[in-house]
Amino acid sequence: MLGVSPNTLRSWERRFGYPTPRRTAGGHRQFDLTEIEALRQAFEETHNVSSAISIARERGSGPSSPVRLRSALRRFEELEADRILEESLAVRSVERTVEEVLLQAIDGLASREGEARSAELGFAVRWAAGWLAAAKRVAPPPMRPEAVLIFDGSWNCDVDSLHAQALELCLRRAGARTLMLAPDLDASRLAHVMRVLAPRVIVLTGSRTAWLPALSRIACEARRTSDAVDVAEFRGALAGCDASVAPLGTSAIGARDVLLARLNVAGAQPRGRVALAQIS
Repeated sequence: MLGVSPNTLRSWERRFGYPTPRRTAGGHRQFDLTEIEALRQAFEETHNVSSAISIARERGSGPSSPVRLRSALRRFEELEADRILEESLAVRSVERTVEEVLLQAIDGLASREGEARSAELGFAVRWAAGWLAAAKRVAPPPMRPEAVLIFDGSWNCDVDSLHAQALELCLRRAGARTLMLAPDLDASRLAHVMRVLAPRVIVLTGSRTAWLPALSRIACEARRTSDAVDVAEFRGALAGCDASVAPLGTSAIGARDVLLARLNVAGAQPRGRVALAQIS
């Protein structure tokens, strides 16, 4: 777990008195798992034995954090990653756990030099997508009549796709009818979706697709099939494009709050013509 030999571990015990083992009747050392995990995390942060031991002694295993989760994911420790998020859920909401621990951990992993296409990042994104999908399945049923349609243009197993899933989860847990699709639907499929869902707000996210043609197609279909639709973009999906859509920022929780406020306004107004309006 620490990547050192038994002799090195024994020398740390003699020199620093940490980690502190118990002895079995046969004289074998038994180390406490929380001490080993705390030391491993601190050593990854400092790369210095004495500093790592000082930090590990002070904080123990520590609270659930992006650093702890990132460390588990870099070691492909799925069960430990699950446990860290369970610890977070004891003190944070699902939404804050996703935004403050899960997404920060994976964003940090993606930003590390040389890890843009690493095996660790691929594992982390797939694990996180599964966790978010499980959380979505147990979200409460929709309580609001207004619907939000999210078009996610990110690649599969891309970090941007996790942020899109996080926004969908936040909206569903807030009681909004929410559907997320890829933007490259053909005209007949898009028309069917618009008629059935009748969304009040369309959100564009992800950067894979050339969004202007997609936006034109979506806006045209919205005019044909819906009475009033607002269009917004999340996490800079339309960066550099001259499109009159509202930016929702980069936070799933913040975007959810803006969208819910817009739905409250829309719900209080009679349905009229389509308005590709900015959300203030």
